[in-house]
Amino acid sequence: MCGSGMEIEVRMAKKLQEHIIKEVLPGSIAEELEIEAGDVLVSINEQPIKDVFDYRYLSEDEELVLLIRKQDGEEWELEIEKDAYEDLGLVFEDGLMDEYRSCRNKCIFCFIDQMPPGMRDTLYFKDDDARLSFLQGNYITLTNLSEEDMERILFYKLSPINISVHTTNPELRCKMLNNRFAGDALDKIKRFYDAGLEMNGQIVLCKGYNDGEELERTIHDLTAYLPLMQSVSVVPMGMTKFRDNLTQVEPFTKEDAVEVIGIIKKWQEIIQKHYGTRMIHASDEWYLLAGLPLPAEEEYEGYPQLENGVGMVRSMNEEVDWCLKELTGDERVRKLTLVTGTLAEPVIREQVEKIQKKYPKVDAKVVAVRNDFFGERITVAGLVTAQDIIAQLKGKELGDVLLIPEVMLRNGEEVFLDDLKISDVEKALQTRVGIVKSDGEAFVHAVIE
Repeated sequence: MCGSGMEIEVRMAKKLQEHIIKEVLPGSIAEELEIEAGDVLVSINEQPIKDVFDYRYLSEDEELVLLIRKQDGEEWELEIEKDAYEDLGLVFEDGLMDEYRSCRNKCIFCFIDQMPPGMRDTLYFKDDDARLSFLQGNYITLTNLSEEDMERILFYKLSPINISVHTTNPELRCKMLNNRFAGDALDKIKRFYDAGLEMNGQIVLCKGYNDGEELERTIHDLTAYLPLMQSVSVVPMGMTKFRDNLTQVEPFTKEDAVEVIGIIKKWQEIIQKHYGTRMIHASDEWYLLAGLPLPAEEEYEGYPQLENGVGMVRSMNEEVDWCLKELTGDERVRKLTLVTGTLAEPVIREQVEKIQKKYPKVDAKVVAVRNDFFGERITVAGLVTAQDIIAQLKGKELGDVLLIPEVMLRNGEEVFLDDLKISDVEKALQTRVGIVKSDGEAFVHAVIE
C-alpha cells in the first residue's frame, strides 16, 4: 500500500529544511523553554521536518528532543516531556512550512485564466497542493501528487481529502484539464479508498463536455467508493468576459439547469436506496437558474458541501426562520441598503420581507449589483467588486448603513477583489458600510440592529 516509515524518512532527509519561528504563544511550552521569535527549528527527535504535517506528526509524542538554532547561531537541544498531542506553542513564518505548489493543468473551466490583467499577483496563483486540502479544504486534481506525496498521505492517514473529479472518463479528463496524465490520476482515488481514507468530490460542469451522459457515468463510477466518498458537489462553470483565446464553452440555460437537477435527483434516489446516503448534490446556482424550489434541509445531509455553494440558501432560510421565532418584533425605525449579486437577490429579498413582518418600520432595500468587472455572466455575490458597488450606487439614497456580505471580502480583511477597501466604498458613497457574516442569525441582527 505504501512505503515504510523508514523509507519515507530517508527520502525526507534529502530535503532538509529549517523553519523560522514567527511567534511563540504566551504560556506555552516553547515560552517556558525560552524559545523566541526569530529562532529556527532544525529537527524533532533528530528527524528533519519537510512541512506542517511532519511537524504535527513528530510533535505529538509525549517525549521530544527539539534542536533549536538561536539567532546568534548557538544550537540548543531541548528535551521535553508533555501530554500527548499538547501543542508546543510555535507559530512559523509560513503556515505550510514549505513552498506552495502550483497547478500543472490548463483546465478549460479555470477561473484564474479568465481574470483581467492588473490585479494583485496572489490572484493569479493556481494552487493544486494536497496539503491545502487538509488544512483549508481546497480541492485538488491529483495530477500534482508525486509517489512520495501519495505515500506520505497514506502513511499519515490524512483525510478527508477533497478531490476535483470533474469526470471519471480518463480521455475526457485529459481533454478538460489539458494534461495527458489527468486520466491516470484517477487511480489515486482507488488507493485512497483501499487505505480507508475519507474523501469529498467536486464536479465543475461544462456544457457539452461532462454533462448529460458523462455526468451520469461519473456519478455511477463514484458510487464504487461509498461510503468513503462522503459527498460530491456539482457546480456550473463560472464564465467571465475575459475568455479570449480560451476554449469556447456555452453557458448553461434554464432548461439545462432543469436537466442537471433531474439527473442528480435520479441518482440521489438510486444511491439513497442502496447506500442510505445521497452523496451527490447540486449547488444552489442550479436551482436558482432553473427557478425550482430548493431541497428540504434533511436532503443536504448536514451540509457537507456548504463551501461549494450546496445548501447555502436553504441553510440561511432555516437560520433566519429560527432566529425570528425567538424575537418578538417591535416598531423600531431603521433605514438601510443591502447589496448582493444578481443570483442571490430574490433570496435576500425574501429574507428581508420575513424580517419586515416583525419589524414593519425597518426600511431595508435590496440592491443586486451587476458584475461589470468580470461580466454579467458572473452572478454570485462573492465576485462583486467595490468599483461596481460604487458605480451603481453612487448618488442613491442608501439610508443609515450599507450592508455587504463578508464573502465579497478577502478572508479576514476588509479588502475587495479589486483591492479597494471598505473605507474606499464609505468615502465614495458617503455612508457607513457594515459587514454581514454568512449565517441567517447574523443577517437578521445586521438588518434590525
